[in-house]
Amino acid sequence: MRWSSIFWSVALFTLVVAQDTSLQAVKKAFDDAHIPGNLAITFNPKVLLEVTFPEPGKLPITLHAGVHLPRNSTAGPPAFSVIGTKSKGPFVVAAVDPDAPTPQTPTSAQIRHFLGGNFSARQIWRASTPLLTNSTPAVTEFHQPTPPAGSDAHRYVFLIFEQPAGFNAQTFVAPTTSISLFNISQFASEVGLGAPIGGTFMLVAPDPPAA
Repeated sequence: MRWSSIFWSVALFTLVVAQDTSLQAVKKAFDDAHIPGNLAITFNPKVLLEVTFPEPGKLPITLHAGVHLPRNSTAGPPAFSVIGTKSKGPFVVAAVDPDAPTPQTPTSAQIRHFLGGNFSARQIWRASTPLLTNSTPAVTEFHQPTPPAGSDAHRYVFLIFEQPAGFNAQTFVAPTTSISLFNISQFASEVGLGAPIGGTFMLVAPDPPAA
């Protein structure tokens, strides 16, 4: 899926100011949330990944690492931007939930909420940062967070990788592959992604019980 450049050129210009601004702060947030260990990845970010969710009738929301969002603010699909690199790509972006069905018993983890390649950075008119646009359909289109009733909040982790040559020929994950029991570390090893160059994450709890 290609994100709408026209829509996001305006949205990113007027986004809610909550995005990550420090590589050190992002790394600390990841470490404090035990994400590198839980995902079995090395995380030493070189770039800032901005993830922005549209909010109908409101300003869009750009994540900062560890922000709590209500589920109804995460319908997406999100837009992605990158800060801190002269490279225009291509990049691979992935989003995973390591806490399914609950953080205490993550027997379905990881859930693959998004996986797409061939993202390139483009400076869109009036956008504050280069927007990432993908030239091919995503391998896994965005799935809205759906933590089950009674669960604690889940961590939803977004990662960006430099795309290696040959990525488009990978057969490890296809659009028909189950999104459950995914392993981002194993996938990165299989297709030659290496360590992520950036990332961010949000916490989303289940919808409150109906009154």
